[in-house]
Amino acid sequence: MKSIFFDRSEVPEILDKVRGLNFQTQYDFNKHRVELGLEGQYREAYLRLPLTLTCNQNLVLDFEKEVNYLMLLVQSGSASVGVFKGEKCLAHKVFGAYMVRKKQGKSQIKHLKTKGKSRAGSRVRLASTLEFFENINLRLQGHFKEYEFDRIALSCSKILIPYLFGSKESTPFDKKDDRLYKIPKHLHQPNFEVMLGMQKYLNKAELVYDDAFFEQFDELKNKGTSY
Repeated sequence: MKSIFFDRSEVPEILDKVRGLNFQTQYDFNKHRVELGLEGQYREAYLRLPLTLTCNQNLVLDFEKEVNYLMLLVQSGSASVGVFKGEKCLAHKVFGAYMVRKKQGKSQIKHLKTKGKSRAGSRVRLASTLEFFENINLRLQGHFKEYEFDRIALSCSKILIPYLFGSKESTPFDKKDDRLYKIPKHLHQPNFEVMLGMQKYLNKAELVYDDAFFEQFDELKNKGTSY
């Protein structure tokens, strides 16, 4: 799949060009993207919209609204929480925990899933894991008391989701919250620099397509940035 990135201000022009190429368009709120299709062609193509830009089902874009969103990035042993208003970072926090079995390089949670309970250090790692998610949720609770969020950008592996939402300190949103947005990008260790890199990614529009089947997009390659 090919990706071309565009600035937020270029989205109306890109949509006009897409319509001019006779693509059918449909907005998907959960994935915050415009699905693109041609009659008789079932290959995937879409325009992921910047998280800072709102859109309705009629593809009406609102450039005036300043979107508030929370970003939560979680991996075994590290996490980042950020509060964003438009393109400004208002608050951030990085969390760490002793969750990884050093010799195997595997988290204690994954070890318990595959091998069952072990004895000595596993209790320490598991206790650290539980405290890790309690601290994250306490931070989230504070942010949700202070801010109103339009979207919640989340990157968290499936194996960690039960620990996030099953913590003794409750998560201030549930798994089916309409505002949840699953970040469609692989995540490295979520420190502050990675979170800012993810913010830059989310603030861009991304045209994704298979260039073997959608040659119509070739004229847009020189306008955007390819990766």
